[in-house]
Amino acid sequence: MSTFFMTGADLATDRLVLRPWPAGDLAAVLDGSRSASWADDFPAEGDRVIAGVIHGQAGLLDPYGHRQVVERESGLVIGSIGLFWPPNHGVVELGYGIVPSRRGLGYASEATRALVEFALTAPEVSVVRATVELTNPASVRVLEKAGLRRTAGDAATAEYRSVR
Repeated sequence: MSTFFMTGADLATDRLVLRPWPAGDLAAVLDGSRSASWADDFPAEGDRVIAGVIHGQAGLLDPYGHRQVVERESGLVIGSIGLFWPPNHGVVELGYGIVPSRRGLGYASEATRALVEFALTAPEVSVVRATVELTNPASVRVLEKAGLRRTAGDAATAEYRSVR
């Protein structure tokens, strides 16, 4: 059973829409502007970093690239999630972040589960991987709830991978 459905370029779940970053939002994040369609605490630092990475890149419109996380009920952007494309020998890295005001609601796990499932539809992807610092137990729980399994790690970090 699929955890997402497609609506054009968007991925939708029960409570979220994962949409490609609009160019205007990238520019607004980078120049410090605000949008009425953003949660009060968006963008977080990670969103600023991602906006800088993908701003002006040709792969911006890649369907497997980075996306904003939109809360369906409010219509507000509450974070971002993405795949660091292209895959390397079938493995693609996942990253995500939800603003503090929406944490603890299961949004990160819901978005992660949907994006992992979507990534695995790409013929060149066999594994989705995420690395997490063990000092961030909330992120560890997100990955586990999304169905990823710990496959490696050390005293500071753990690697999680999708399981087919």
